[in-house]
Amino acid sequence: MKRNQFSLFLLFLVFIIGCKTANEEKFESLNTPFLESAFEKFKEPAITHRRFKHADLQPLIQKHQNSFQITELGKSVEGRSITSLDWGKGSTKVMLWSQMHGNESTATMAIFDLFNFLEASGDEFDSLRKLLKTSLSLKFIPMINPDGAEIFQRRNALDIDLNRDAISQISPEAVILKNARDSFEPEFGFNLHDQQVYYNVVNTAKQATISVLAPAYNYETEINEVRGRAMKTIVGMNRLLQELIPGQVGKYDDAFEPRAFGDNIQKWGTSTILIESGGYVGDPEKQYIRKLNFLIILNALHQIATQSYAQHSIDEYFAIPDNDLQLVDLIIKEMQVEVEGKKFPVDLAIRRRESNADSTFYVTGNVEDLGDMQVYFGFEEIDATGLSFKEGKVFEQEFENLAAISSEEAMELLRQGYLGVKIKNGKPGDLHQLPILVLQSKKDFNSGWKTGSSPNFFIAEGDLLKYAVVNGYLIDLENPKEQVLKQRVF
Repeated sequence: MKRNQFSLFLLFLVFIIGCKTANEEKFESLNTPFLESAFEKFKEPAITHRRFKHADLQPLIQKHQNSFQITELGKSVEGRSITSLDWGKGSTKVMLWSQMHGNESTATMAIFDLFNFLEASGDEFDSLRKLLKTSLSLKFIPMINPDGAEIFQRRNALDIDLNRDAISQISPEAVILKNARDSFEPEFGFNLHDQQVYYNVVNTAKQATISVLAPAYNYETEINEVRGRAMKTIVGMNRLLQELIPGQVGKYDDAFEPRAFGDNIQKWGTSTILIESGGYVGDPEKQYIRKLNFLIILNALHQIATQSYAQHSIDEYFAIPDNDLQLVDLIIKEMQVEVEGKKFPVDLAIRRRESNADSTFYVTGNVEDLGDMQVYFGFEEIDATGLSFKEGKVFEQEFENLAAISSEEAMELLRQGYLGVKIKNGKPGDLHQLPILVLQSKKDFNSGWKTGSSPNFFIAEGDLLKYAVVNGYLIDLENPKEQVLKQRVF
């Protein structure tokens, strides 16, 4: 009898060790190189920039009809379809929705990369797919706001911010999202957004490339089991991100917003994780940040499938530094400006805002603030101590069109004190990349150093022009650097 008991005990140990080994293999296999190789293999090649439209996504959705359950959930204000794609047969339900704001498309790109990954087979990722498919039921809703996406704007066709319409549900898109959550009843939810590129990790010059939040469900910002699960999952995501973008992850303020979807979905019992895609130097189309979204979403799904998020602590979530809005494109320090015959040294903080131009964009520079700007961090900064503000001129001779002006000619005109040139043929709104202002319908350009002014001026040492500031871009006249100037004809 004792021998049989001992044999059963040994078999039990072998079973436990085998289970432990299998679980350890699951955890060890999901390392960063493994995830990166998945992205490189399954990145959707049809999406190459962030200003795609509803029509661009429809053939990509239908491409997956044999692997996903595709359902039209309803239509937007202007009649565009809003579709869900369901995959998996597990008991834990997860819902992911993106582009609630029409101009926040980074995660939508990553979702289509994930579709390619999930439906594939016959490779080194099969064990992960099997785990996800048997453990999870996934519902994806890409592009909740297709009307906003059509013109790349935040709000919908009613000019309503959908993320402030969770309760009143004035918009059909809000009704669709609420109904999807209520009928599916997910245990986890991913609320996928973009944030301004000017967000930084608080009190540092580092961009908050990714910001995260487990939204509060009440004004007291209490933590229950539902919210706690979201916090712990974010900790695992952050550990991965610190390998890739160390020091560039921020945490949003968790003040309760009673109208917001994230806060309310958390309140309704779904562990909700907010991912906000910010900026990354040299990535204007957010293709690297798209990759980061793919990696951390897949990481989070693995955590949920294995319940490995439980090993993390809520304290580690709160250790993630807050984000802030302290970044600007250009800081000019101690530039002398003249008022009433007297000179004063001021710092200027300049930002360049994007405006839509069909599938691309142009920028418009603006003086955001001036005075003592030590609380800001610039992507570019210059010390203008001893240098002075100087206005520019418009070159008298007209050029035939944009093609008649080379970058070299534009640079030479800048050195001669001209900030603007005129063209005969063209139209306002045409785009160009010349390092000078181009005028077609105007004879002059806006300029100034005060807040709200268009930053078009020179910075001079006496009569010697040292720098040109063109539409908020800094150009070193002695040693100009290669840069892409996204401008329009005025």
